[in-house]
Amino acid sequence: MRIIKREMKQFLWIIFSAGIAGVISSCGSEATTQSNNQPSAVAVKATKVISEHVTGLDVYPGTVVPLNEIQIRPQVSGYITNIFVEDGQQVSKGQALYEIDRSKYQAAYEQAKANLKSAEAHLERVKKDLARYKVLDQKEAIAKQQLDYAETDILTAESQVASAEAQVKSAETDYNYSVIRAPFSGTIGISQVRLGAQVSPGQTLLNSLSSDNPVLVDFVINEKDIRRFSKMIKSENLADSTFTIQFGKNDIYPYPGKLTTMDRAVGRQSGTINLRVEFPNPDKELIAGMTINLQVLNQDIGEQVTIPFKSVTEQMGEYFVYVIDEESTVHQQNVILGTKFGTDIVIRNGLKPGQQIVVEGIQKLREGAKVRLEGTAQASK
Repeated sequence: MRIIKREMKQFLWIIFSAGIAGVISSCGSEATTQSNNQPSAVAVKATKVISEHVTGLDVYPGTVVPLNEIQIRPQVSGYITNIFVEDGQQVSKGQALYEIDRSKYQAAYEQAKANLKSAEAHLERVKKDLARYKVLDQKEAIAKQQLDYAETDILTAESQVASAEAQVKSAETDYNYSVIRAPFSGTIGISQVRLGAQVSPGQTLLNSLSSDNPVLVDFVINEKDIRRFSKMIKSENLADSTFTIQFGKNDIYPYPGKLTTMDRAVGRQSGTINLRVEFPNPDKELIAGMTINLQVLNQDIGEQVTIPFKSVTEQMGEYFVYVIDEESTVHQQNVILGTKFGTDIVIRNGLKPGQQIVVEGIQKLREGAKVRLEGTAQASK
């Protein structure tokens, strides 16, 4: 019996120990669960919003176009007998460019002048006849009919002179057109004909001529920017450096431009409108057809709030950043973006200098999340 009682006591002790262990384990598990339910702080890197001096520029692709440009075509027919200029040469207004065989036009001109002299001589003769007939008429020594004939001859002779004068002008025009001259100063292109080529009026392309100082730059803006550029056209106090040309990273055209023209209407399909800026071109650096980057000063001038661009997030067309408060909690803050400078961007509205924002670790955040700083990102410059 003692043996049985001893075994029973041992059995009860084992059960009691197991129960105590279960209770302790349960308490430990509950404590662990409660600990896991606590939100853990997200590790991020942050920076402070700063203010710095900037010069905001919007960049538009532009095309250089000449102020004047024409295709040179003959106005009379014939064979090319002279080419007075070389390809690509600078020419002055009125300078001779091409000559078409002038022999027949000179002959026609001389013939027209001879005909005019003959008509004028005939007019003088009939005028003298009329004067004599009038004297005889006063003496009643001539028939009235003869006087009437003489007056009619005057009218006929005058019309013949007028016709001869018109023929002289026409022949002189053709004669002058046989030498083709530059209508304005500029640069001649590559000749499309050679000596001896036969040309036809209005058909044969001889060459092209374009003015080169000043030149125009055409560019396109969205219709939402029309008011801004319309004010620029009307403004009398616009900065001289508002419009500049950039060739390369550190290669800026030395002469500023002036906005001169806005097209009459917005494109129905594109929603854009064409504008023109005039630039001096004394050194002939700007060539027609050239594609350049047109820089336009915007409102981001002087001291502006700037942040790293990578700290900005976009949702549904709106932009925001995560601002860290004094309790290490983040809040989404909507911002209005300005000009981008390298890795930084201007914030036109939504932030103030001194605020702390998240720069790295943004993808793990949500509104109201706790954060833990793991170093500070380099401030924007």
